[in-house]
Amino acid sequence: MIGLVVCAAVLIVATVFGTVRAARDGKLRARPRGGAARLSAVELGSELGERTTLVQFSTAFCGPCRPTRQLLADIAGTVPGAAHVEIDADDRLELVRRLGILRTPTVLVLDRTGRVVGRASGQPRRAELMAAIGKATDA
Repeated sequence: MIGLVVCAAVLIVATVFGTVRAARDGKLRARPRGGAARLSAVELGSELGERTTLVQFSTAFCGPCRPTRQLLADIAGTVPGAAHVEIDADDRLELVRRLGILRTPTVLVLDRTGRVVGRASGQPRRAELMAAIGKATDA
């Protein structure tokens, strides 16, 4: 009987965890203005966009990284003053640790000064990215 209760408890916990993770996957979350990280062109290894920069952290064996790369490149190509920078997380572990990146792809939306104004873990949605870019360019 105890084994059945333990199995039921594990199943419930796993279901709740999976539901919460699925709901948060790819959601763009705003970063607070005061405590937001700031990245420079030197840290990125590329120039910042005139209005906004989309930074993607990926790895070689990341499945969702390829469609995320295509989405960000498409957005950067259609939004004036936007740039897309892809960083290999395996090669830049010090930056990954400093920014608290736990999975790939992770996308950061930077304003023109390099301040992080949005962050998504997992494949982001186009509409949310466009809204974050609008906020970044208004700031």
